[in-house]
This record gives sequence, C-alpha cells and structure tokens, in this order.
Amino acid sequence: MIIFAIETSCDETAVAVVRDGREVLSSELFSQADMHALYGGVVPEIASRNHAAHIGRLSELALKNAGIEKSEIDAVAVTCAPGLIGALLVGVNFAKGLAMALNVPLIPVHHLRGHIAANYIAYPDLEPPFLSLVISGGNSLIADVRGYTDISIIGRSRDDAAGECFDKTARVLGLGYPGGPVLEKLASDGDDSLFSLPRPVIEGFAYDMSFSGLKTAMVNIVHNAEQKGEKLDTASLAASFTRTISDILVPRVMAAAKEFGHDKISVTGGVAANSRIRADFTKAAEKDGCTLLIPPLSLCGDNAAMIGSQAYYEHRSGADAGFELDARATMEVSEGFQAIDMY
Repeated sequence: MIIFAIETSCDETAVAVVRDGREVLSSELFSQADMHALYGGVVPEIASRNHAAHIGRLSELALKNAGIEKSEIDAVAVTCAPGLIGALLVGVNFAKGLAMALNVPLIPVHHLRGHIAANYIAYPDLEPPFLSLVISGGNSLIADVRGYTDISIIGRSRDDAAGECFDKTARVLGLGYPGGPVLEKLASDGDDSLFSLPRPVIEGFAYDMSFSGLKTAMVNIVHNAEQKGEKLDTASLAASFTRTISDILVPRVMAAAKEFGHDKISVTGGVAANSRIRADFTKAAEKDGCTLLIPPLSLCGDNAAMIGSQAYYEHRSGADAGFELDARATMEVSEGFQAIDMY
C-alpha cells in the first residue's frame, strides 16, 4: 500500500511517500527555522503562510523522487492533531483535496503517534508492545504502546515540554532558535556538575514530569549574573542543564519499563537527537538489559515519513476519515479517531 503523507503541525512543511508503513520511497522537508529564528520562536501566522506556499512544490518533488505517478497513490494521510491550528489546517485541506481528486481514502494521524512510528521505519522488525518516550518541542510523555493504535499515557509533563525548555534556555543565553543544537554544541565544552538545578518530583505520580522550574532557574541564573556584572560559564551551565533534563527523563522511563513489563524502550521526538540524552539512555538500557530504540536524526524531528508509517496502521484499524475532517489543536495520543467526533 502506497501512502502519500503530509505533516504541517508546526514550522516544518513535510511530504513523504511510504509503502506498507515501513519503506520510505521519498521524504521531503522545508524548514522554516531561519525565519522563526528572527523572533526567538515559532510565529504561527508565518508558519501557516509558508506551509501554503511550499506544500504544492514539495508534493511534486516527493512524487518525482519516489518514482511514482499520482495514480499509484493508494491513500492520503495527514497530521490533523495536535499542533498549531492554522498550520494543521493547511495540511488537512491540501490532503482532503488530493484524496478527493484521486478518489482514495483519507487517513487522519495523530502527530505524537507519528513520532512513535518513526521507529517502525528505523527498525523494520519492531512490533508492539513496547514503552515509548516522546520528547519534542511541544510534548513530553511516556506511553505504553500495547498495539499500533492501542496507546495509553502513563506519564507526562505537567507544564512545559523538554524541547520548549531547550528553546527558552537558548533564548535567554542569546543563542538563537532552535535551541537544541546550539545548546548541545555549547555543552560539549562544559562541566555538567558546576550548577545545581531543580529536578522536580510530582508526589503520587511517579512518571509525571515538570520542566517549568528548570526553565525559571536558568532564567534567574542568567539574569542574576547580568545584574551583578559577573561572567557566566555558559558552557558549564548548558552542560548542567542538559544533564538535568536527562536526569529527569531517564530514571522515570527505566522505572516505567520495569513496572509495565517492557524490555523494549523507544525514544523519539526532536529532543531525542541530543547526544547526551541518547548516551544516557544507552547506558541505562544496557544496565537493565533492555533493547533501546532511537531513530536516526532525520527521523527525530517533525517529518512526513513517520506520519505515513503510522497511517498504514490507522488505516488497517478502520480509522479512515470523511471529507468533513477538521484539524484539532489538542488531542490525547490515546484517543482513537473512530471514538470521537472529529468532524
């Protein structure tokens, strides 16, 4: 089954052609990072306008690089939740028009289910059940993946996402946007034990997380140094910050894997590209005898290949949509499209 997939949930315009949920025939992406860097973060209106400007071109390129004709497309998939509502609507409306023109099924896909599915591409033999950590700019959650479409949340951030914390920290340090890559580079020369930073615990909810206190602590450290005219060891601050993020994530995920009986652990999303976090998870998984699954960097950030992968399993579960499909800014990853009013 050849699925034409579209992802426009935030600031990346992405189109891909995926066969049977595992084989990527083509994957194209237009990044708007440089545009949003001027403002220190994503500007929704700019994101929506650029999706509209580039989605047609990327679609033609995806078909060309996949070596197929439009007539060979068996279904069209699109991210319809969650995300920036204006950005989502660009992709959803384009997908509806294409599916209607080709007279093929329209498959709605949850963005975070797509992130989980990135490892189906990276590891073609991977099948549920497994434990999944999704860490991105807008979401941080631990999920029990019992089946391709049977997913439940067992832990999540109560406030900011880990990726958002990276971006805000980079901004206060004057490093620009996006924050992850620049902080990782800066941290490589620092002492990760120099700064003591908060690692909140949510009483009664062992797997929930909080990053707002860490973000506030970083802002206060930088502002206090500026007010006193003191030189700040920014490399060590970045290293200590990254270590703290890892210390919040790794123990929770490993404990959850034990409690829920999983020996396979998936880590996906943009923050999964961080080398320190990858290394810490690798050590912890080896210690506990677990199989660690982290996709290559090209599949960590937002992309349409992961949407095409998850769409294959959504289609098999009967989750095809009508042309009344609408976008939703928020939606639980555990919600099935058949069970709610999407229209």
